[in-house]
Amino acid sequence: MNTTTSIADVLAHGALAILAYAILGVLLLVAGFYVIDLATPGRLSKVIRTDRNPNATVLAASSVAGVGLVVAASIWSSGGALREGLLATLVFGLVGIAVQTLGMVAFDKVAGISVRELVRETTLQPAAVLLGVTHFFIGLITAVAVI
Repeated sequence: MNTTTSIADVLAHGALAILAYAILGVLLLVAGFYVIDLATPGRLSKVIRTDRNPNATVLAASSVAGVGLVVAASIWSSGGALREGLLATLVFGLVGIAVQTLGMVAFDKVAGISVRELVRETTLQPAAVLLGVTHFFIGLITAVAVI
């Protein structure tokens, strides 16, 4: 009975794990982007690319960054167990997206910052920066909670 693992087996398993985490991470980033898309008037990609709206860009970028932090922390804390790590990354990533969405709703209700109105503005607004920083730190807080 051979109890040793060849370097080829280790590398193959590691490469597959990297690929699995990368695919899951990208899917979560895309999901986070589309959640912001649902909160904004029009297609977010068009508002950013064609209309060149700085407020939509700040909100989308900070949301993706926040989700990225949660995904990275989830992978970091997985401890090498691939199945459990992927499941934890999925769950924590979705929680991060949900918390960011709740943060947007809270800012809309408490501070009167409407994302829908904000992305209609053609110049960068202080509220977009505030909401962007909030998205990033919600992601950071969630990421640290994962670790």
